[in-house]
Amino acid sequence: MRLPPARGLITSLLFDRLAGPPGAPFPDARATGGLDDDDLQLALFACYELHYQGFDEVDDRWEWDPGLLGFRAGLERRFEEALRAAVPGPAPVPPREVRQALTALTSSDGGPSVAAFLQRDADLPTFREFVVHRSIYHLKEADPHTWGIPRLSGGPKAALVEIQADEYGGGRRERMHAELFRATLRGLGLDDSYGAYLHRVPGVTLALSNVMSLFGLHRRLRGALLGHLAAIEMTSSPASRRCATGLRRLGAGQETARFYDEHVQADAVHEQIAAHDMCGGFADAHPELAGDILYGAACALELERRWAEHVMGRWRRGAGSLLDERVPA
Repeated sequence: MRLPPARGLITSLLFDRLAGPPGAPFPDARATGGLDDDDLQLALFACYELHYQGFDEVDDRWEWDPGLLGFRAGLERRFEEALRAAVPGPAPVPPREVRQALTALTSSDGGPSVAAFLQRDADLPTFREFVVHRSIYHLKEADPHTWGIPRLSGGPKAALVEIQADEYGGGRRERMHAELFRATLRGLGLDDSYGAYLHRVPGVTLALSNVMSLFGLHRRLRGALLGHLAAIEMTSSPASRRCATGLRRLGAGQETARFYDEHVQADAVHEQIAAHDMCGGFADAHPELAGDILYGAACALELERRWAEHVMGRWRRGAGSLLDERVPA
């Protein structure tokens, strides 16, 4: 993957530095954008990406460069401020009630249903557009939450490993969820290479991925990371069923829909493991962090709601939801 075009002052400064050798000084980021700000979210995504697959033209030594880490910290402060403003901390509950609180959070109506629209009404170009948005995370699916494994112990750690093992296909490449999603991209005539559409997606899409990395890369936020994963698992199965139905309505074959079929089955099991064994067990062991679990889940749901409002608002007006033209038919 190569660095995308800059989207403002922050990304211009960052990408200019990353094009050279590590060690270049960084000024204070002084970020002012919000959860949907293209410049802030792309800059933060690029900083985090150095901990994943990286960029072809960027020296790997940038990953732990002190100047870059200080610059990233400024971006993270602004991102966390925006999250706290958008997602007030849920009311505290005793550890024994965390499971029920997660169920209540994920059962509430979170806004427009993109999956319902894809199931019944979307045309093929619109479905392709949806998949482009999702490619930013699904091509590295599970990786951000895997940061949590060495930060846990006992039952919650075993539960997270059980979930992640399924995400990685039980050690079989062809069953890895990221590989299944690549087949979906190919089946829809799209580029299946990692990060191919980074330049196309808006800040509101990047924020969905950035919050996972923020929670995963900071031990202090490990409770929020678990709550975030639980919210995903507890809402995934019904949405995946609708997406699979929509793909078949549009004539997609089995391999193209298999990613969503897999999530209908796997996530129905994962939601129980995530809520009871992982989050419930973690809250029992760390009652002072029970509120963080609910906050992480609430962040996942709020960012998804904002993204859904963006794409549905654009589609209802007959416009594309990406940064430039719609993905061609």
